[in-house]
Amino acid sequence: MMASRQCSKTACTRPAAATLTYVYADSTVVVGQLSATAEPHSYDLCAEHASRLTAPRGWDVVHIQQDFVDPGPSSDDLDALARAVREAGAPVRARQPQASAQPPSEPRRGHLRVVSSEA
Repeated sequence: MMASRQCSKTACTRPAAATLTYVYADSTVVVGQLSATAEPHSYDLCAEHASRLTAPRGWDVVHIQQDFVDPGPSSDDLDALARAVREAGAPVRARQPQASAQPPSEPRRGHLRVVSSEA
């Protein structure tokens, strides 16, 4: 399941719908559809912030996709979540007892024991 990415703007909790990239050599801001993976030099924006983005003075803005839609959870995400919940709630299979080096008549001793402070 792919974790939902959030808008990079401070205090915005909406899901990301677009990716913003700066092209410094061309003084251009490129806003396009959400990239498949989070890139270190790109910024994820929600639909509202992507649509009303302004660039620094003297820079151009290129919108590759005009209609930014909040993706919301897909059916694949919901299916993966349901499978994960089912697996987490499934009973744990009982382990098979392993052959022990100690005779079965003696109880197995743990590695911890109580030592009195009186010596």
